Amino acid sequence: MTSPIRGLTPEVVRLLTLDTEPWLSCDDCFALMDRYVEAVLRDPRATTPAGMRAHLDGCPACAEEVESLLQLVAEDGAGA
Repeated sequence: MTSPIRGLTPEVVRLLTLDTEPWLSCDDCFALMDRYVEAVLRDPRATTPAGMRAHLDGCPACAEEVESLLQLVAEDGAGA
């Protein structure tokens, strides 16, 4: 028995067609993540390292990690 074919949602199409230049791997993203989170917490308008925004827009795992780290550091800073 086969399952029905699901159509591509607009969100999936958007993710598949994102401009990923300059390209940044997950390893590269994780290496820059601490510095990125600290910069965002200091100034939400801070510029991101090259490729970071494109990578986070297209990589749910890294985006989730950044959000978790932002929350953790913000909570830690609030308790200091």
